[in-house]
Amino acid sequence: MKYGFLGVGNMASAIMKGMCIGESFKNEDILGYNRTASKVEKLTKEYGLTTCYSIEELMEKSDVIVLAVEPQVLPVVLPDVKKLLKENQLIVSVAAGKEISYLQENLGEEVHIIRVMPNVNAQVLMSTSCFTCNKNVTNEEKEIVKAMFGEIGSIVEIEEKNFAIFTAVGCASPAFTYMYIDALARAGVKWGLSKDVALEIAASSVLGSAKMVMESSKHPFGLVDEVCSPGGTTIEGVCKLQDNNFMSTVEKAVSAVMEKDMSLK
Repeated sequence: MKYGFLGVGNMASAIMKGMCIGESFKNEDILGYNRTASKVEKLTKEYGLTTCYSIEELMEKSDVIVLAVEPQVLPVVLPDVKKLLKENQLIVSVAAGKEISYLQENLGEEVHIIRVMPNVNAQVLMSTSCFTCNKNVTNEEKEIVKAMFGEIGSIVEIEEKNFAIFTAVGCASPAFTYMYIDALARAGVKWGLSKDVALEIAASSVLGSAKMVMESSKHPFGLVDEVCSPGGTTIEGVCKLQDNNFMSTVEKAVSAVMEKDMSLK
């Protein structure tokens, strides 16, 4: 099976890289086409994937077509994709904001379409992604997408109506987390650490804490309780965060993302 990427921006490059360095795919079976051919040629040189020099070549050689162009470019490329689409080809779209109904209107009701939303951490192969699909998609095709995006992190199937909340919790939250890490590091600088050392400590602590939440059977607040010794130092910091509405502020940030998303529709 061959996997063709139409558009090779940052997100597509991250996915292609993950597939190439993983063990589930043959590098030469990963194909890319971009208007600027040198972008694909660079990936070919680094990872051994295949450069295509036209949409026609990509569509002819691929079993899975990944639509990875900017959303505003989709209206330009979809007519060509529809014209060249072969029977049984699977369409996977990572174009933000473009729903399956839009893709079906432009490609045909019978086409097998899966919509995927990764997040920025795909660049370090730690994306949190979600996907949804139309009624034509088979379980085997779902497994193909899970394998592809499993190479760059985790992926979960959700209903398309929940994509907006996934955007807020899964895609906007890295920005909130980056801010939290920087705030921890700046506090470390205040008390005598260099910024580089403080950032390494803060980031690795957040990474380890996330792993604890994922792998422990305990509720996050149960883990908080484990760190807080009676009359100790950590509980002082926890109480200060609570006094300053830490948790409700995070909820308000997520709600602000949701409200903005709804205002754009």
